[in-house]
Amino acid sequence: MTGLRYVYAVCRPFDAALQSQLTGVAGAPPRQLRHHDLIAVVSEVPERDFAEQPLRAHLEDLDWLTETARAHQSVIDALTVVTTPLPLRLGTVFRDDSGVRVMLEAREEGFRRTLDRLAGRVEWGVKVYAESEEGEAAQEPAKVSSGRDYLRQRRRSHRAHEEMWENADRFARALHGTLSEFAEDTRLHAPQNSALSGVAGRNVLNAAYLVPRTHSEEFVELVDRTKGEEPGLRVELTGPWAVYSFSGEGGEGGESREGREGRDGVESVEDGP
Repeated sequence: MTGLRYVYAVCRPFDAALQSQLTGVAGAPPRQLRHHDLIAVVSEVPERDFAEQPLRAHLEDLDWLTETARAHQSVIDALTVVTTPLPLRLGTVFRDDSGVRVMLEAREEGFRRTLDRLAGRVEWGVKVYAESEEGEAAQEPAKVSSGRDYLRQRRRSHRAHEEMWENADRFARALHGTLSEFAEDTRLHAPQNSALSGVAGRNVLNAAYLVPRTHSEEFVELVDRTKGEEPGLRVELTGPWAVYSFSGEGGEGGESREGREGRDGVESVEDGP
């Protein structure tokens, strides 16, 4: 086989078939490359696009990067249905199969340990947004007849604003506490910037929860019961994902869930022996 090797994830051997029409990065179908009791899921990709220099040049092409990230994620999503994959960073490329096996050999112990810890688990993401800012902006200020009335109105508005954020923070903390008791592990990510994400409202909770696959339905129901509970607050649930937020401990695994949502990095091409 010619071309470079693009690596999506590392996992244990699995018998279940992936989608028959599944294609990955550069339109190539993924395949399994076995090393002892580990599997690297790889595709062949052209050197003209994925050697170190052209790959870095492609980072300036947002359309190319978006298409590649979607293809990468489609393979991770398919793997998550049948096994527990440890996703590697977008753009992890090796010269040949031998280079991939060298990587697996060097990180074998860590991969095994992490896979044992995360087997049968998936990641769910929960975000809470405060939507009241838009409503406030749309309201017409009351007419005032004096400077004193104006100052009173400003103080009332300021107090209402503070109470709104205190309520949002209180709700987010309570929800996170409830979900943390159900989940096996959690990660609190930095709130997303609405100007960058394009999502309406102020993000007051951005968390990931590690949940056994067999308990996912209960977790989803738990989150769904909170939706619409507080006026002006929006609860969003995403997943199930591969265990992005929990697979990188001790240097094993790959990119985080937050990295997946806003990728901007690549790995250099690695030489085989």
